[in-house]
Amino acid sequence: MKNELINTIEQTMAAALTPDQQRLLHHVLQEAMEHVTVTPTDNQNRNADLLSAFIAAKRVEGCSDRTIRYYESTLKKVLTAISKPIPAITTDDLRRYLDQYQQQSRAGKATIDNVRRILSSFFAWLEDEDHIVKSPVRRIHKVKTTKVVKTIYSDESLEALRDGCQTLRDLAIVDLLASTGMRVGELVRLNRADIDFANRECIVFGKGAKERTVYFDARTKLHLRNYLNSRTDDNKALFVSLDAPHERLHISGVEIRLRALGRRLHLDRVHPHKFRRTMATLAIDKGMPIEQVQVLLGHSKIDTTMHYAMVNQSNVKESHRRYLG
Repeated sequence: MKNELINTIEQTMAAALTPDQQRLLHHVLQEAMEHVTVTPTDNQNRNADLLSAFIAAKRVEGCSDRTIRYYESTLKKVLTAISKPIPAITTDDLRRYLDQYQQQSRAGKATIDNVRRILSSFFAWLEDEDHIVKSPVRRIHKVKTTKVVKTIYSDESLEALRDGCQTLRDLAIVDLLASTGMRVGELVRLNRADIDFANRECIVFGKGAKERTVYFDARTKLHLRNYLNSRTDDNKALFVSLDAPHERLHISGVEIRLRALGRRLHLDRVHPHKFRRTMATLAIDKGMPIEQVQVLLGHSKIDTTMHYAMVNQSNVKESHRRYLG
Protein backbone atom coordinates (compact mmCIF):
# COMPACT_ATOMS: atom_id res chain seq x y z
CA MET A 1 0.00 0.00 0.00
CA LYS A 2 2.87 2.38 0.85
CA ASN A 3 4.62 1.55 -2.42
CA GLU A 4 1.43 2.28 -4.35
CA LEU A 5 1.14 5.67 -2.68
CA ILE A 6 4.81 6.45 -3.41
CA ASN A 7 4.35 5.45 -7.07
CA THR A 8 1.25 7.61 -7.35
CA ILE A 9 3.04 10.67 -5.97
CA GLU A 10 6.09 10.11 -8.16
CA GLN A 11 3.99 9.67 -11.32
CA THR A 12 2.05 12.82 -10.52
CA MET A 13 5.20 14.91 -9.96
CA ALA A 14 7.32 13.38 -12.75
CA ALA A 15 6.56 16.02 -15.38
CA ALA A 16 7.51 18.88 -13.04
CA LEU A 17 10.83 17.48 -11.77
CA THR A 18 14.29 16.89 -13.17
CA PRO A 19 15.78 13.36 -12.90
CA ASP A 20 17.88 14.43 -9.88
CA GLN A 21 14.82 15.92 -8.19
CA GLN A 22 12.84 12.73 -8.89
CA ARG A 23 15.52 10.62 -7.22
CA LEU A 24 15.55 12.94 -4.22
CA LEU A 25 11.75 12.81 -3.98
CA HIS A 26 11.85 9.00 -4.10
CA HIS A 27 14.38 8.91 -1.26
CA VAL A 28 12.40 11.41 0.87
CA LEU A 29 9.13 9.52 0.37
CA GLN A 30 10.68 6.18 1.30
CA GLU A 31 12.21 7.68 4.44
CA ALA A 32 8.90 9.30 5.41
CA MET A 33 6.87 6.16 4.80
CA GLU A 34 9.09 4.15 7.16
CA HIS A 35 7.45 5.98 10.05
CA VAL A 36 3.88 5.92 8.73
CA THR A 37 1.45 3.13 9.49
CA VAL A 38 -1.59 3.03 7.23
CA THR A 39 -4.14 0.32 7.92
CA PRO A 40 -6.85 -0.89 5.51
CA THR A 41 -9.40 0.52 7.98
CA ASP A 42 -7.77 3.96 7.73
CA ASN A 43 -8.06 3.84 3.94
CA GLN A 44 -11.68 2.72 4.08
CA ASN A 45 -12.57 5.49 6.50
CA ARG A 46 -10.82 8.11 4.38
CA ASN A 47 -12.57 6.85 1.24
CA ALA A 48 -15.91 6.91 3.05
CA ASP A 49 -15.29 10.48 4.23
CA LEU A 50 -14.49 11.68 0.70
CA LEU A 51 -17.53 9.93 -0.74
CA SER A 52 -19.75 11.41 1.96
CA ALA A 53 -18.42 14.90 1.23
CA PHE A 54 -19.06 14.45 -2.51
CA ILE A 55 -22.63 13.25 -1.92
CA ALA A 56 -23.24 16.24 0.35
CA ALA A 57 -22.00 18.55 -2.42
CA LYS A 58 -24.39 16.91 -4.91
CA ARG A 59 -27.27 17.30 -2.49
CA VAL A 60 -26.49 20.99 -2.07
CA GLU A 61 -26.44 21.35 -5.87
CA GLY A 62 -30.07 20.20 -5.87
CA CYS A 63 -29.76 16.65 -7.22
CA SER A 64 -32.84 14.52 -6.60
CA ASP A 65 -32.89 11.79 -3.95
CA ARG A 66 -33.03 9.18 -6.70
CA THR A 67 -29.93 10.63 -8.38
CA ILE A 68 -28.11 10.83 -5.05
CA ARG A 69 -28.83 7.15 -4.31
CA TYR A 70 -27.62 6.14 -7.79
CA TYR A 71 -24.37 8.12 -7.39
CA GLU A 72 -23.71 6.72 -3.92
CA SER A 73 -24.42 3.06 -4.72
CA THR A 74 -22.38 3.19 -7.96
CA LEU A 75 -19.35 4.77 -6.30
CA LYS A 76 -19.46 2.42 -3.31
CA LYS A 77 -19.32 -0.56 -5.69
CA VAL A 78 -16.33 0.93 -7.53
CA LEU A 79 -14.37 1.75 -4.36
CA THR A 80 -15.07 -1.67 -2.86
CA ALA A 81 -14.00 -3.49 -6.04
CA ILE A 82 -10.77 -1.52 -6.52
CA SER A 83 -9.97 -1.50 -2.79
CA LYS A 84 -7.37 1.29 -2.85
CA PRO A 85 -7.12 4.68 -1.18
CA ILE A 86 -8.78 7.13 -3.54
CA PRO A 87 -5.60 9.17 -4.32
CA ALA A 88 -3.88 5.93 -5.42
CA ILE A 89 -6.60 4.93 -7.93
CA THR A 90 -5.26 5.04 -11.49
CA THR A 91 -6.78 5.22 -14.95
CA ASP A 92 -5.92 1.55 -15.49
CA ASP A 93 -7.78 0.60 -12.28
CA LEU A 94 -10.92 2.30 -13.53
CA ARG A 95 -10.64 0.88 -17.06
CA ARG A 96 -10.27 -2.63 -15.63
CA TYR A 97 -13.27 -2.09 -13.37
CA LEU A 98 -15.48 -0.89 -16.25
CA ASP A 99 -14.36 -3.82 -18.41
CA GLN A 100 -15.02 -6.39 -15.67
CA TYR A 101 -18.34 -4.78 -14.77
CA GLN A 102 -19.48 -4.92 -18.39
CA GLN A 103 -18.49 -8.59 -18.76
CA GLN A 104 -19.95 -9.75 -15.47
CA SER A 105 -23.22 -7.82 -15.58
CA ARG A 106 -23.60 -7.89 -19.38
CA ALA A 107 -24.67 -4.27 -19.10
CA GLY A 108 -25.26 -2.24 -22.24
CA LYS A 109 -22.95 0.49 -23.46
CA ALA A 110 -25.29 3.22 -22.22
CA THR A 111 -25.12 1.81 -18.69
CA ILE A 112 -21.32 1.62 -18.79
CA ASP A 113 -21.16 5.22 -19.97
CA ASN A 114 -23.43 6.25 -17.10
CA VAL A 115 -20.95 4.71 -14.67
CA ARG A 116 -18.09 6.49 -16.47
CA ARG A 117 -19.93 9.83 -16.18
CA ILE A 118 -20.45 9.31 -12.44
CA LEU A 119 -16.76 8.49 -12.01
CA SER A 120 -15.85 11.57 -14.04
CA SER A 121 -18.04 13.77 -11.85
CA PHE A 122 -16.60 12.29 -8.64
CA PHE A 123 -12.93 12.53 -9.57
CA ALA A 124 -13.34 15.98 -11.13
CA TRP A 125 -14.83 17.13 -7.82
CA LEU A 126 -11.90 15.55 -5.93
CA GLU A 127 -9.50 17.43 -8.21
CA ASP A 128 -11.36 20.75 -7.78
CA GLU A 129 -11.34 20.30 -4.01
CA ASP A 130 -7.58 19.50 -4.03
CA HIS A 131 -8.02 15.97 -2.69
CA ILE A 132 -6.17 14.63 -5.75
CA VAL A 133 -3.82 16.28 -8.24
CA LYS A 134 -5.45 15.07 -11.45
CA SER A 135 -8.57 13.05 -12.26
CA PRO A 136 -7.72 9.56 -13.57
CA VAL A 137 -10.96 9.60 -15.61
CA ARG A 138 -9.69 12.29 -17.99
CA ARG A 139 -8.18 9.70 -20.33
CA ILE A 140 -11.27 7.47 -20.32
CA HIS A 141 -13.31 8.59 -23.30
CA LYS A 142 -17.07 8.57 -23.72
CA VAL A 143 -18.44 5.13 -24.55
CA LYS A 144 -19.85 5.02 -28.07
CA THR A 145 -23.47 3.93 -27.92
CA THR A 146 -25.95 2.94 -30.57
CA LYS A 147 -28.55 5.65 -31.04
CA VAL A 148 -32.01 4.20 -30.58
CA VAL A 149 -35.00 6.01 -32.07
CA LYS A 150 -37.43 6.27 -29.20
CA THR A 151 -41.11 6.06 -29.98
CA ILE A 152 -43.89 8.45 -29.04
CA TYR A 153 -47.61 7.95 -28.52
CA SER A 154 -49.72 8.23 -31.64
CA ASP A 155 -52.98 10.19 -31.53
CA GLU A 156 -54.81 6.86 -31.54
CA SER A 157 -52.76 5.56 -28.61
CA LEU A 158 -53.42 8.68 -26.55
CA GLU A 159 -57.15 8.38 -27.13
CA ALA A 160 -57.04 4.68 -26.27
CA LEU A 161 -55.25 5.49 -23.01
CA ARG A 162 -57.85 8.11 -22.11
CA ASP A 163 -60.73 5.78 -22.96
CA GLY A 164 -59.08 2.94 -21.03
CA CYS A 165 -58.78 4.83 -17.74
CA GLN A 166 -61.09 3.31 -15.15
CA THR A 167 -60.85 6.13 -12.58
CA LEU A 168 -61.15 9.91 -12.72
CA ARG A 169 -57.72 10.15 -11.12
CA ASP A 170 -55.96 8.11 -13.80
CA LEU A 171 -57.68 10.09 -16.57
CA ALA A 172 -56.52 13.35 -14.98
CA ILE A 173 -52.95 12.00 -14.72
CA VAL A 174 -52.86 10.94 -18.37
CA ASP A 175 -54.22 14.31 -19.53
CA LEU A 176 -51.90 16.36 -17.33
CA LEU A 177 -48.80 14.44 -18.47
CA ALA A 178 -49.84 14.61 -22.12
CA SER A 179 -50.68 18.32 -22.21
CA THR A 180 -47.87 19.73 -20.03
CA GLY A 181 -44.96 17.39 -20.74
CA MET A 182 -43.95 17.61 -17.08
CA ARG A 183 -41.75 15.01 -15.44
CA VAL A 184 -43.47 12.36 -13.31
CA GLY A 185 -41.42 13.55 -10.33
CA GLU A 186 -42.85 17.03 -10.84
CA LEU A 187 -46.38 15.65 -11.13
CA VAL A 188 -46.34 13.78 -7.82
CA ARG A 189 -45.02 16.85 -5.96
CA LEU A 190 -47.95 19.02 -7.03
CA ASN A 191 -50.55 20.14 -4.51
CA ARG A 192 -54.16 21.13 -5.15
CA ALA A 193 -53.30 24.75 -4.42
CA ASP A 194 -50.68 24.76 -7.20
CA ILE A 195 -53.32 24.48 -9.93
CA ASP A 196 -54.45 27.77 -11.49
CA PHE A 197 -57.65 26.74 -13.24
CA ALA A 198 -58.44 30.27 -14.45
CA ASN A 199 -55.25 30.48 -16.50
CA ARG A 200 -54.90 26.72 -17.06
CA GLU A 201 -51.37 26.62 -15.66
CA CYS A 202 -49.34 25.49 -12.68
CA ILE A 203 -45.83 25.96 -11.30
CA VAL A 204 -43.68 22.85 -10.99
CA PHE A 205 -40.31 22.30 -9.32
CA GLY A 206 -37.94 20.61 -11.73
CA LYS A 207 -34.37 19.33 -11.50
CA GLY A 208 -32.13 21.44 -9.34
CA ALA A 209 -35.23 22.82 -7.55
CA LYS A 210 -35.86 25.17 -10.49
CA GLU A 211 -39.36 26.58 -10.84
CA ARG A 212 -41.15 26.85 -14.15
CA THR A 213 -44.70 27.35 -15.38
CA VAL A 214 -46.42 24.65 -17.44
CA TYR A 215 -49.75 24.88 -19.21
CA PHE A 216 -52.63 22.47 -19.76
CA ASP A 217 -55.54 22.36 -22.18
CA ALA A 218 -59.29 22.71 -21.61
CA ARG A 219 -59.86 18.95 -21.57
CA THR A 220 -57.27 18.52 -18.81
CA LYS A 221 -58.91 21.34 -16.83
CA LEU A 222 -62.28 19.58 -17.02
CA HIS A 223 -60.91 16.18 -15.99
CA LEU A 224 -58.82 17.65 -13.16
CA ARG A 225 -61.90 19.44 -11.77
CA ASN A 226 -63.98 16.27 -12.01
CA TYR A 227 -61.31 14.30 -10.15
CA LEU A 228 -60.85 16.87 -7.37
CA ASN A 229 -64.62 17.29 -6.92
CA SER A 230 -64.94 13.52 -6.47
CA ARG A 231 -62.46 13.39 -3.58
CA THR A 232 -63.59 13.27 0.05
CA ASP A 233 -60.16 13.40 1.72
CA ASP A 234 -58.38 16.52 3.00
CA ASN A 235 -54.88 15.67 1.70
CA LYS A 236 -53.27 18.73 0.09
CA ALA A 237 -51.60 16.56 -2.59
CA LEU A 238 -53.00 16.84 -6.10
CA PHE A 239 -52.89 13.08 -6.67
CA VAL A 240 -53.45 10.56 -3.89
CA SER A 241 -53.92 6.80 -3.57
CA LEU A 242 -57.39 5.46 -4.32
CA ASP A 243 -57.72 3.68 -0.97
CA ALA A 244 -57.78 5.20 2.52
CA PRO A 245 -55.88 6.87 4.07
CA HIS A 246 -55.45 8.50 0.61
CA GLU A 247 -51.75 9.32 0.84
CA ARG A 248 -49.78 11.26 -1.76
CA LEU A 249 -49.11 9.21 -4.87
CA HIS A 250 -45.43 8.40 -5.49
CA ILE A 251 -43.52 8.02 -8.77
CA SER A 252 -43.64 4.23 -8.54
CA GLY A 253 -47.41 4.38 -8.09
CA VAL A 254 -47.87 6.33 -11.31
CA GLU A 255 -45.49 4.06 -13.22
CA ILE A 256 -47.20 0.88 -12.02
CA ARG A 257 -50.64 2.22 -12.85
CA LEU A 258 -49.65 3.28 -16.37
CA ARG A 259 -47.89 -0.03 -17.10
CA ALA A 260 -51.03 -1.91 -16.03
CA LEU A 261 -53.15 0.35 -18.26
CA GLY A 262 -50.86 -0.33 -21.21
CA ARG A 263 -50.96 -4.10 -20.69
CA ARG A 264 -54.74 -4.06 -20.51
CA LEU A 265 -54.94 -2.12 -23.79
CA HIS A 266 -52.12 -4.14 -25.45
CA LEU A 267 -50.06 -0.96 -25.93
CA ASP A 268 -46.27 -1.25 -25.95
CA ARG A 269 -44.06 0.54 -23.40
CA VAL A 270 -46.52 2.80 -21.61
CA HIS A 271 -44.62 4.92 -19.10
CA PRO A 272 -44.74 8.57 -17.88
CA HIS A 273 -41.64 9.83 -19.70
CA LYS A 274 -43.10 8.87 -23.07
CA PHE A 275 -45.79 11.55 -22.62
CA ARG A 276 -43.02 14.14 -22.22
CA ARG A 277 -41.27 13.04 -25.39
CA THR A 278 -44.59 12.98 -27.24
CA MET A 279 -45.50 16.52 -26.21
CA ALA A 280 -42.09 17.84 -27.31
CA THR A 281 -42.33 16.11 -30.69
CA LEU A 282 -45.88 17.29 -31.38
CA ALA A 283 -45.01 20.87 -30.40
CA ILE A 284 -42.06 20.99 -32.80
CA ASP A 285 -44.03 19.29 -35.59
CA LYS A 286 -46.73 21.95 -35.25
CA GLY A 287 -44.19 24.76 -35.59
CA MET A 288 -43.41 25.77 -32.00
CA PRO A 289 -39.88 27.26 -31.84
CA ILE A 290 -37.44 24.86 -30.23
CA GLU A 291 -36.43 27.55 -27.70
CA GLN A 292 -40.02 27.68 -26.40
CA VAL A 293 -40.21 23.90 -26.18
CA GLN A 294 -36.98 24.03 -24.19
CA VAL A 295 -38.63 26.41 -21.68
CA LEU A 296 -41.74 24.23 -21.41
CA LEU A 297 -39.66 21.13 -20.67
CA GLY A 298 -37.33 22.93 -18.27
CA HIS A 299 -34.11 22.00 -20.06
CA SER A 300 -30.99 24.05 -19.35
CA LYS A 301 -29.46 23.05 -22.71
CA ILE A 302 -31.21 23.07 -26.06
CA ASP A 303 -29.30 19.92 -27.09
CA THR A 304 -31.28 18.02 -24.46
CA THR A 305 -34.53 19.26 -25.98
CA MET A 306 -33.43 18.10 -29.42
CA HIS A 307 -32.64 14.69 -27.94
CA TYR A 308 -36.14 14.45 -26.47
CA ALA A 309 -38.01 15.59 -29.53
CA MET A 310 -38.32 12.96 -32.23
CA VAL A 311 -38.86 14.57 -35.63
CA ASN A 312 -41.86 13.12 -37.44
CA GLN A 313 -40.51 11.15 -40.41
CA SER A 314 -43.50 12.00 -42.62
CA ASN A 315 -42.71 15.71 -42.14
CA VAL A 316 -39.09 15.07 -43.15
CA LYS A 317 -40.32 13.36 -46.33
CA GLU A 318 -42.70 16.23 -47.12
CA SER A 319 -39.96 18.83 -46.56
CA HIS A 320 -37.59 16.88 -48.81
CA ARG A 321 -40.18 16.93 -51.62
CA ARG A 322 -40.89 20.62 -51.08
CA TYR A 323 -37.29 21.87 -50.92
CA LEU A 324 -35.25 19.23 -52.73
CA GLY A 325 -37.67 17.29 -54.91
